[in-house]
Amino acid sequence: MSIWLPKLDGRRGAKYQRIVEALAEDIASGRLPPGTRLPPYRELAYRLAVSAQTVSRAYTQATRRGLLRGETGRGTFVADPSEGAASTPPPSLTRDTSGPVDLSRNLPSPSRADGPLREALREIGAASDLRMFLDYQSGNGTRRDHDAAARSWLQECGLTAAGGEVIGTCGAQHGLFCALTALLSPGDVMLTEALGYAPVRVVAERLALRILPVEIDTEGVCPESLERICRERPVRLLYLTPTLQSPTTATLSEGRRRRLAEIARRHDMLILEDDVFGPLKEDRPPPIAQFAPERTIYVTSLSKSVAPGLRIGFVHAPSALATAVRRAVVLSVWMTPPLMDEIAVRLIRSGAALRLLQEQRATAHRRQVLARRILGRFDLHADPQGLHAWLRLPDGWTAGSFRTAAEERGVLVSDARDFAATGVDAPAAARLSLGHEPADHRLKTGLARLADLLSRPPQSDVLFL
Repeated sequence: MSIWLPKLDGRRGAKYQRIVEALAEDIASGRLPPGTRLPPYRELAYRLAVSAQTVSRAYTQATRRGLLRGETGRGTFVADPSEGAASTPPPSLTRDTSGPVDLSRNLPSPSRADGPLREALREIGAASDLRMFLDYQSGNGTRRDHDAAARSWLQECGLTAAGGEVIGTCGAQHGLFCALTALLSPGDVMLTEALGYAPVRVVAERLALRILPVEIDTEGVCPESLERICRERPVRLLYLTPTLQSPTTATLSEGRRRRLAEIARRHDMLILEDDVFGPLKEDRPPPIAQFAPERTIYVTSLSKSVAPGLRIGFVHAPSALATAVRRAVVLSVWMTPPLMDEIAVRLIRSGAALRLLQEQRATAHRRQVLARRILGRFDLHADPQGLHAWLRLPDGWTAGSFRTAAEERGVLVSDARDFAATGVDAPAAARLSLGHEPADHRLKTGLARLADLLSRPPQSDVLFL
């Protein structure tokens, strides 16, 4: 085949950044399919009339982003996304206190749960029979104390669990997976927000579902877009995050939630409500499940609001659907880990979970104030109680060029392309996660570096040419 030449005209930023963005676009469009061998960097540098160092830096950056892979003695190739899990280590979620400031991982702050955890473990250790925590448990999750704790937590989320069933899961993501596998069949149409949680779309693709995006605005899902799609074709399910949506930080008003519930009822469509961030927002409207309880599968967890390592989630489903979801839980993990489950129950019953939630709210608010103070002169969108902010970039920046330039300055961010559904043009924007960094001073350093970067025109980045 002819040598690949990136189209750099009209792009902003350092030359190596332009090469990376052209490469990403050509891979996404199919012009460069997986396995394509790229030209040696010296040859490409000659044809582009740039330095070999510029192309080398572009290849290195693209490899970090998972676009390319190098093979010793053979060259550089376009990576195959389907082999990513086997060939590329998963991103680390550890909270390093050195190296780049990480604003790309949307985790809550490290929980100060030492005392409550010790107390829960002390109580568990005093039990007369500990063997049950290392043995198989009933897969139906109907133990009275566990059911009461789950319903208590759902009440804290604003959901009255009457008329439905509560199913324990290993976190919210596991709950979403079980709902999709239980309730949808290959070929079913599933709608997602135009910008939203990418792992759900990955699961849907593996289940051979047809995925279509719904338009969103500053509040969230647009009812007009949803109505139009539902009139054009049968839709099985709408997936959305109505509170503190990632990446946009939007929260649907009660009025719009009611409208979405009415549309779902009119078109016989299920709603998968991902409320993993809901507990963080004290003034949130009621869940959509309150307005369409017969067709809404509500999912939440303790991981984003109490402690990230507490991998316990809850699915509330109408009785007609609950059995299928519970069977999916049994099929995937058989049961939630009994010891982890017991810890969660004791934290909820003692009130410790609520106290830890309040601490997360306070930390989120403090860090949002910090972000507003440093980046407030830019187009920053955020909720005072959210874990992240949505930064719309000044003219001249693209999502990719900003992400690359930020990384060069030691700051990791997620850009809009990470959340865009297929066929959706990602805006020039980035999500800034404020909870992952363990110390406020590192977060302040990272935000200040971004403010300095945004204060300069992209094309002034000549030191990287």
